[in-house]
Amino acid sequence: MTGELPPMRASDAERERVAEALREAVAEGRLTMEEFEERLELAYTARTHVDLEPLVRDLPVPASMASPTPQPSRAPAGADASWAERIGGSATSRWGLAVMGGFQRAGRWVMPRAFTSVVVMGGGEIDLRDARFEERDVVVRCFAVMGGISVIVPPDVEVHVNGVGIMGGFDQAATGDGAPEAPRVTVTGLAIWGAVAVERKRRKADVQREKEARRREKAELKRLRKEREAERELGRTEQRLGAQEREPDAPERELGLDGPRPELGGARPGVGGLARERAERERVLREERAVEDRRGAGERRAAGGAGGDRPDDAAR
Repeated sequence: MTGELPPMRASDAERERVAEALREAVAEGRLTMEEFEERLELAYTARTHVDLEPLVRDLPVPASMASPTPQPSRAPAGADASWAERIGGSATSRWGLAVMGGFQRAGRWVMPRAFTSVVVMGGGEIDLRDARFEERDVVVRCFAVMGGISVIVPPDVEVHVNGVGIMGGFDQAATGDGAPEAPRVTVTGLAIWGAVAVERKRRKADVQREKEARRREKAELKRLRKEREAERELGRTEQRLGAQEREPDAPERELGLDGPRPELGGARPGVGGLARERAERERVLREERAVEDRRGAGERRAAGGAGGDRPDDAAR
């Protein structure tokens, strides 16, 4: 073992402060929308301070983050006040037993100074996320024989696991420091052909608040994208109008109708009337050709009568 402590877990308040810093950065033009969306997603999914720090390392500290400053060695003021209110009271349960069955301690209950759990061919759950604590230092004794015990603690609680496993084991993944005013939870005991799992989980209410914040953030991003697309479309429209003002005959030249219109006194129709004008000109040309055809046929008949050699006269 190297003796190195695991990285400090990030709280919801710290994630929200980083998200606010990113919003101010994109509003000031320091981040593009693509960078903002990418960093915001990483901020809301960050688990430790090591994950949060690179997201704002190249940005100035905004006023909203000036006090308190998020640092690995400090906890949010809100978290300290919350823990101060949750320490103290009379224990509601001091032990749990499951023989070929199960037990659960969860919700709003008071964790005693020492809680003893025994499981034989069964299972047990000790959930401290919404619990009060009789004292700041508490001990959870777990004895599992061919069974399992799950201990769930809040993310900012200090945890130490030092149980013994014989053909079984104690999960050490949750071991680490917590917020300065948070309780210290020590998990100890014995597991024979069994297992004791200790894990950090956030409260359901906190998870729900984060989901709501993400939904609001996504709605805001969607609105910003629509506004940006509308601005781009407006810019393209202004460019087209500017090009038409600089070259008003461009559409007519493309259709080959940029010459003067004698029948309209030299005025040129708009682009919308070009098709109608072309159809009218074609109709006039067809009528002129028909008149010419009838006139030529009449002249041919007149020339034949003057010569006296029409086929019908010769036959008579």
